[in-house]
Amino acid sequence: MNFLYPGFLFALISVAIPVIIHLFNFRKFKKVYFSNVQLLKEVEQQNSSKEKLKNLLILLSRILALIFLVLAFAQPYIPADKAKTNTVGNIASIYIDNSYSMEAINKDGNLLDEAKRRAKELVKGFGINDRFQLLTNDFEGKHQRLLNADEFLKALDEVKISAVNRNLQQILNRQGNMLTGPENKYSFVISDFQQNISVGKKPETKADIQYSFLKLNATALPNVAVDSVWVLSPNHQPGANERLVVQLKNYSAEEAKNIPLKLSINNQQKGLGSVTIPAEKVIRDTLNFSGLKAGWQKGIISIKDFPVTFDDTLSFSFKVEESFPVLSINGPNAGNYIKALFAADSYYKLTENSENNVNYSGFANYGLIVLNGLKNPSSGLAQQLKTYINAGGTIVLFPDLDVDIKAYNAFLNTLSLPSILTLNTGETKIDKIELQHPVFKTVFEEIPKNLDLPAVNRYFTFAETASANKENILSLPGGKMFFAKYGIGNGSAYLSASSLNAADGNLARHPVFVPLMYRLALSGGAEVPLYYNLGNDNALASKKITLGKNQSLSITANNFEATPEVRQADGKTWIYVADQIKRAGFYNLKLGDSVLAVYAFNNGRSESDMHYLDKAGLDQLAGKSNVKVFDTDKDAVKLIAGANKIGQTLWKLCLILSLVFIAAEILLIRFFNNTKKTI
Repeated sequence: MNFLYPGFLFALISVAIPVIIHLFNFRKFKKVYFSNVQLLKEVEQQNSSKEKLKNLLILLSRILALIFLVLAFAQPYIPADKAKTNTVGNIASIYIDNSYSMEAINKDGNLLDEAKRRAKELVKGFGINDRFQLLTNDFEGKHQRLLNADEFLKALDEVKISAVNRNLQQILNRQGNMLTGPENKYSFVISDFQQNISVGKKPETKADIQYSFLKLNATALPNVAVDSVWVLSPNHQPGANERLVVQLKNYSAEEAKNIPLKLSINNQQKGLGSVTIPAEKVIRDTLNFSGLKAGWQKGIISIKDFPVTFDDTLSFSFKVEESFPVLSINGPNAGNYIKALFAADSYYKLTENSENNVNYSGFANYGLIVLNGLKNPSSGLAQQLKTYINAGGTIVLFPDLDVDIKAYNAFLNTLSLPSILTLNTGETKIDKIELQHPVFKTVFEEIPKNLDLPAVNRYFTFAETASANKENILSLPGGKMFFAKYGIGNGSAYLSASSLNAADGNLARHPVFVPLMYRLALSGGAEVPLYYNLGNDNALASKKITLGKNQSLSITANNFEATPEVRQADGKTWIYVADQIKRAGFYNLKLGDSVLAVYAFNNGRSESDMHYLDKAGLDQLAGKSNVKVFDTDKDAVKLIAGANKIGQTLWKLCLILSLVFIAAEILLIRFFNNTKKTI
């Protein structure tokens, strides 16, 4: 048997009080003068043995009542395993939730400060030789070691609010990695337990670790957040009209009225308004602006909402290109249609290569690659194009209809495109155009009743199967594909069933061709994320960057500079920043003095939902596992230190026995044969 609070056993010295009372009878006797006391002496002698027995029983009842009362306060328990481990030390991992929600205030003040106080109380309950791990959302390397009590308390004082958040399973896994060895192992999770901390299922625990969840109670607060933002086109031209979609979310149970909304680009106000959001609903608003110059743009969407403010702004960045590079790889009978089309607009910079003289290394620099009438496409070209598409690139393929079908199918299969079945001859017309497809959705102000569509003299039929990555744009009679989009990797491939030659049809000379190709180009290119979230997004995408000998990249901001890890994959350069970036804002990727990219970092929005798991919800989450749940407002959080895990507590039994012996004392005094002493 062990005790939770062995210090209370010192109160056993109180047993001396009834013993002293018994040894020194403090009762006063009253003298009564009587002529003949011989008969009274005989009565007293007859009852003296009963009187002594009564006093001894009363003394025993008092002693036992005091002993069991003291034991009840010391809280004895039977360990879960019978093996004694008095010589084995203790290690404890204490997680402090330092996410943004811990800035909330309750009756005891700031939640983070309360969490620190609770952690200090836990440490004081352990022995001088026990060791502790301090764990926060940052998962820092310096916290991956065991500390003594003084080191732990010093590290605890340095814990500050962080933009990073973790789910419960990640926390327990991290603690489990540290809690190994023969010692008694304890895991403590001190948090407000927002609903987002749970992954929706019972957490996995280890049998040899005693887990304890300490729930801090926060006051529920209303909150409106800038949830996300995106643009309707990945391509941005100088001076062009831009459309930005903003999503706002109301997390409270009341309608949020007239929330001010502001858009700034490069510190210039581009939009201003107000929105009303129903309770617990999401709304979207489209903002239009223009007048941007070439270069990187730094945008900020902001609202005014109190008292939760960390999610009231969302930063984003994108680049307005001076021009849009297009590569046309031409076969011997390609014609001049592609050249004539893109030469008409100075924004497009066209580069032409013959299929026998292609510069593969420059593919990543082009937003669109057109394969026009290739006669003998090589396997090397296919592999390079596949890498380009997987990295997010866009290609358009117009085949030469007089090719060797077997050889051409090998090229198509490498690109994950359908194989050619047959060559069809005979004039026909395209009978369906998908006007709701993004390529044509905003081209026509109104849809003509008798829309004139391109005519076709020769075309390929493809061996197609139902596929979720295929989107028909132009179709022939019978639903046969004529021009379709195929999603491949992170990019797209557009496949035509016919060539651009006049002998094969009039597609290249038809009015539909111009908007078709221009819209494909504007939607092409690798789309780079507008922003990243702190703590969760550590890999930043960039166009391919070639570094020379002794050259390195750097990430810079105000009073900040770091050297990231650089990796090349799928035609892109990936920038790994690990946990170096800890503050929201804009960061420049630089090579020497040149700015290659601008990245925007924001606080994650998972902390915006101010709904919490209650104790009943945590009990349900814990289930029948070795997890104890404590509500810090209701439960006395004093946990084991220097002993085995609790098997069965005995304090209730001790309290009952103490009451039984108190009742026995009362009954002895009242009903036991009592003789009055008189002299």
